[in-house]
Amino acid sequence: MRCSWATHHQLEQDYHDQEWGVPVYDDTKLFEMLTLEGAQAGLSWLTVLKKRKKYVQLFSEFDIESVSNYSEDIIQDILKNPGIIRNKLKVNSVVSNAKCILEVQEEFGSFATYIWSFVDYKPIQNGFTTHEEVPAETDISKHMSKDLKKRGFKFVGSTICYAFMQAVGMVNDHTTDCFRYEIVKAMGEKEIAFKQS
Repeated sequence: MRCSWATHHQLEQDYHDQEWGVPVYDDTKLFEMLTLEGAQAGLSWLTVLKKRKKYVQLFSEFDIESVSNYSEDIIQDILKNPGIIRNKLKVNSVVSNAKCILEVQEEFGSFATYIWSFVDYKPIQNGFTTHEEVPAETDISKHMSKDLKKRGFKFVGSTICYAFMQAVGMVNDHTTDCFRYEIVKAMGEKEIAFKQS
């Protein structure tokens, strides 16, 4: 048994079975997921998953330093590529968010140290029995959104932030009947030793 949202397409299934809810502490990976969740705004997650490989390719495998230095010419070339979601605001936000992450790294030592502070460096273990019970946002995601926006981040509304939290394992929202629930829960309990830089 797996979460109901991940039963319609192989890409969704693979993502659910291998990545969703697994704690992520790597800044490059966190940047990738923040970008993809922002790209999803107004669209389906499957649409993003289908374009993910092209995002990785066009955005220098999400190397934060490289993306932060993208020129207007590079951005225009990216916007011509049908392999991604060609929304100018969303594409520009990837570059500006990379710059914001560099500032956060300067202040906190790593983006992971900053972002995981919102959950006290420990994944929240929910116990929802159906997908319908899972919230679209929480007080924590609202707080995260507000702070990210204050720091200049774009496409980081509260709902996007909560989806990001789910994706990078800050919260375990696998339903209790899902075969990944206990696996991800164990990962979260094991990873409590996350150390601040």
